[in-house]
Amino acid sequence: MPANSKKANIYENMDIRFYNTLSRKKENLKPQGKTVKMYHCGPTVYDYVHIGNLRSYIFADILRRTVEENRFKIKQVINITDVGHLTKDLEDEGEDKIEKGATREGKTAKEIVSFFTKAFLEDLKKINVKTEKTLFPKASDHIKEQIALIKKLEKKGLTYETSDGIYFDTSKISDYGKLAGLKKSGLKEGARVKKSAEKRNPTDFSLWRFSPKDVKRQQEWESPWGVGFPGWHIECSAMSMKYLGNVFDIHTGGIDHIPVHHSNEIAQSEAVTGKPFVRFWMHNAFVNISGGKMAKSLGNFLRLKDIEEKGVDPISLRYWFLSAHYRSPISFSWEALENAERALKKLRDHFQSLSGKKEKPNKIYLEKFKKYLNDDLDTPKALAFLWQILKDKKISDGQKKSLTLEFDKILGLELDKKEEKIKIPEEIKKLAEKREKAREDKNWQEADRVRNIIRQKGFEIKDTEKGPEITQTNS
Repeated sequence: MPANSKKANIYENMDIRFYNTLSRKKENLKPQGKTVKMYHCGPTVYDYVHIGNLRSYIFADILRRTVEENRFKIKQVINITDVGHLTKDLEDEGEDKIEKGATREGKTAKEIVSFFTKAFLEDLKKINVKTEKTLFPKASDHIKEQIALIKKLEKKGLTYETSDGIYFDTSKISDYGKLAGLKKSGLKEGARVKKSAEKRNPTDFSLWRFSPKDVKRQQEWESPWGVGFPGWHIECSAMSMKYLGNVFDIHTGGIDHIPVHHSNEIAQSEAVTGKPFVRFWMHNAFVNISGGKMAKSLGNFLRLKDIEEKGVDPISLRYWFLSAHYRSPISFSWEALENAERALKKLRDHFQSLSGKKEKPNKIYLEKFKKYLNDDLDTPKALAFLWQILKDKKISDGQKKSLTLEFDKILGLELDKKEEKIKIPEEIKKLAEKREKAREDKNWQEADRVRNIIRQKGFEIKDTEKGPEITQTNS
């Protein structure tokens, strides 16, 4: 396996096996060269990302760290969708989410794109997602590339024009939908898209949308077909191919992208190049809440900020996600997150209580840990193995220190992070005492009122087995 430096890695070369959605089985990762090229579907920046979205980026981060620990270089792209993503994803209809978001916020499209992109990057930092040398291209900065790609498809006779735009004709692609196992013959009009008299096939999708004649959009461009804006799907093909080449190694996203967005990316990209677009397609499962998937469209989502306002360390969210396999759905509850927070605190306390100097890490333990990650990113087993090491009385503290730090290079749980002791103002202490008295008297309304006052002053109070615990919020 190729090395990314002359410096020897502590791990031995090992097989890396990931589940490939395209083949529906685990396969060995065999990159073209010394660099693994990865593309991750980024956010549409019309609002804050929710914690379900963040699962995709923690998954992608573990993937990156695992590949890097196998001595490969990484070229990584996370796109920023700032135009063309319509509100009815499956139907290719509705309003542009950016334009709608700008109207909602009473700001320009440029302003909300800037604000929510910055918020997204701050969230990534808080959950310890590595972004060194990661490219974050914006769709609006790559209109020229998207138009060029559409022109190539047009030249091949794969497009047609309707009253609202230029569409890709999926009937001319024999294996359309292979990622999702779709059979076009079984699809009926309206099964995946809104019934349209002008759309030739139910799976056809827009490449370029014409601006409405009676509406002036904030984001629109001249094109060979008229003034308008690109479709959502074409942007990912254009940007991934520009930065990673016509064929690259790994493309990730949530499972909701499989039947439409990623199927469309494959169809248009392979139609242009005549080559397989991506070797590995990897998808994470949903974060569910109240029995259904978490989604902005359903109004049942939580932001990272909501978690922080409860006084929960964002890395606890990372720990919680890693406790389940990325391909398994996970159901959110505050109890589950608080359990993860307690486990993370115990893990940090255990590590920081270790005495003695670090020792050369035991090769057998390192290889066992790495085997879990190299087997389709099995983070639950990797975490369990870390706990096993820390609890093993036969292993010296110095060895435990070294192993934990090596494991955490992939897990990213900041286990060597020291908790900052904060000074609690007397006013907050008195309010906490007042709330505790209300709780003892079973005056829950008063207890909640005082708790809200404490929150407004930048602190959070949590009820633990040892009594109330006061933390400072990051807001």
